[in-house]
Amino acid sequence: MSVSDNVQVNVCNAVSEEPKPRSLWHDAWLRFKRNKLAMAGLFMTITIILAALLAPVIAPYDPVKQLIWTEGMDVRLAAPSAKHIMGTDLYGRDIFSRILYGARISLQIGIFATMVSLLIGIPMGAISGYVGGKVDDVISWFMNVIYAFPFLLFVMAVVAVFKDPGLTTVYVAIGLISWVTIARVLRAQFMQLREMEFVEAAKALGLPTWKILFGHILPSAMAPVIVQATMGMGGIIMIEAGLAFLGFGAQPPTPSWGLMISEGQQYLASGKWWWSIFPGLAIMYTVLAFNFLGDGLRDALDVRMKR
Repeated sequence: MSVSDNVQVNVCNAVSEEPKPRSLWHDAWLRFKRNKLAMAGLFMTITIILAALLAPVIAPYDPVKQLIWTEGMDVRLAAPSAKHIMGTDLYGRDIFSRILYGARISLQIGIFATMVSLLIGIPMGAISGYVGGKVDDVISWFMNVIYAFPFLLFVMAVVAVFKDPGLTTVYVAIGLISWVTIARVLRAQFMQLREMEFVEAAKALGLPTWKILFGHILPSAMAPVIVQATMGMGGIIMIEAGLAFLGFGAQPPTPSWGLMISEGQQYLASGKWWWSIFPGLAIMYTVLAFNFLGDGLRDALDVRMKR
């Protein structure tokens, strides 16, 4: 083989060995994996989801069935033991089983309330940021009015309208006021992206406005929305727990964490701490999980971060 042939083979091998370009999401995943708190948040979130999904399998007792006497013993307000690892409440219900089923309530409220906020916030933020002018002024004024209104008071007012408020009422009420943050984030993104060349090209091709908004600009603007929605989940779960604590959320005998804290608070002074403490720890664990996950997603999706 001649020298020129060797050079040609080496050049071909060098070209073939060039690394393939990585996608934005692949780079984001690599950055996410290097963040220990983000991975911890992901693990914690997965455990919560699995606990909620597998509650009928994991829970040793019926979460709403009242037990007073079992095997000749009064099981009401029983301290944590091998039989009831988190103790029981005043009605003999197993705290551990109720916490597992309570995870279902919290995740259901968090997911559906976030979906409602996205359904309202995405179109409002997109139209405001893209159209601008008087339309932006009106939408921004409306967002400021909603944002200035006391969050918890608004949700309580909506829920109080219904004589028997269910979970649907709770997550719709939360979603009706929590969309403002999503809209503000998306509005800022659209105001930046509407001047980009690919948007001008789409306009030149005569594409309809709705297709430019949701088919071209929105995919490029979704990263901060995903981060905000993830971090907002923890806040929504806290709001649901607060409503249940005040009696405006899930009603007895629903195994809601906030409701369990409310029912058990009067027994803290008498040493029956487990009824309120364990649900409180469950809320803290869940909120930390989504906050860690949201922080990790924010850093991972930031293209300015080092690879």
